[in-house]
Amino acid sequence: MKTVTVALLIFVTGSSAQFKCPDRTGFFPDPVQCDLYYVCSKGEYEEKLCPDGLVFDARDPNHERCDIPANVDCDERTELQEPHPSPGCPRANGYYRHSDPLACDKFFNCVNGVPHELPCPPGLIYDDTASTCAWPDDSHRKDCKNAKRDKLDDGFTCPDEEILGPGGRKLPHPTFAHPEDCGKFYICRNGVMPQKGQCVKGLVYNEETFTCDDPKNVPGCEDYYEKAEKSKTKKA
Repeated sequence: MKTVTVALLIFVTGSSAQFKCPDRTGFFPDPVQCDLYYVCSKGEYEEKLCPDGLVFDARDPNHERCDIPANVDCDERTELQEPHPSPGCPRANGYYRHSDPLACDKFFNCVNGVPHELPCPPGLIYDDTASTCAWPDDSHRKDCKNAKRDKLDDGFTCPDEEILGPGGRKLPHPTFAHPEDCGKFYICRNGVMPQKGQCVKGLVYNEETFTCDDPKNVPGCEDYYEKAEKSKTKKA
């Protein structure tokens, strides 16, 4: 580690010695190190480093801006400062995959070496290549393609295949009939996050229309409420 540090210091010093301000005033990138840049004033420069984990955005010389690597095109500026890792944070700042390899739907936002756990929206996983949440099929991660799906307490899980509604249109939040109760159904948020649903009194779930409907329109559920009332009477 000491050898790396010394080599980095030599490189930075050499790069600084050769740097010339492209303009009298502005913020300009180092030609080889993406998190190193220079503040020029009256033709003189001051060398500065972005916080560890961030890199210099060189698109506008009038603005001093450091951002996450996913948002910046470093091009040939491939060198970086020595990292300052901490538990959960490969570098002091930025977005990183969760330390638990099974927690594909969570990630860390590291701020000054402190990891803050954040969740992805239902059905998405964290893609560390893009530093954002993405659908498993669109993600670059191979370890989460078959991430375990959530299961309700009665065993229901959302199916893998797409559900098409009227007109062959994909349903973003498909619903499914309860196997034993006409008045209940399941909702799959974003197609993957299961939740329980309940029709308002007087209606039952119609799996043909994916909505709650009049019992007379749902074969097998015509007498649902009459049977429920009789059951309550017997128990009383």
